[in-house]
Amino acid sequence: MEITIEPWKKLVIHEVIEYNFDDWVTQIAFGSKTGGGAIPSINWVNGIVFQSFNFPDTNIIVEEKLKGVLHWSSVMFAVKEKYEKQIIKDNATINLVDVSVNGIFKELSEQLKNHSKYAKN
Repeated sequence: MEITIEPWKKLVIHEVIEYNFDDWVTQIAFGSKTGGGAIPSINWVNGIVFQSFNFPDTNIIVEEKLKGVLHWSSVMFAVKEKYEKQIIKDNATINLVDVSVNGIFKELSEQLKNHSKYAKN
């Protein structure tokens, strides 16, 4: 049996939306309260918090994936230098998930920091 590991070759992000961290957390907290109170989670890596949104797996998207190309419709992010497991804002809890073990997310955080209007470069 042959086992092949083929890492992703390219990540294409079609829209990048940056927020001020406090404003974004307030928005997430409000959405959590109006959406039934589930505890939302956002990813944290290397001073950046983010959420990514995929395209549905249509034939074209699957063809691209098989070529090693990921397409995300958008990424929302904010600068958050210090990692915390949870943020409590306006009586809502938001979990931060440390995803820094993921190489793609590490590279993404560097690109987003370079793109940021709030990051201290």
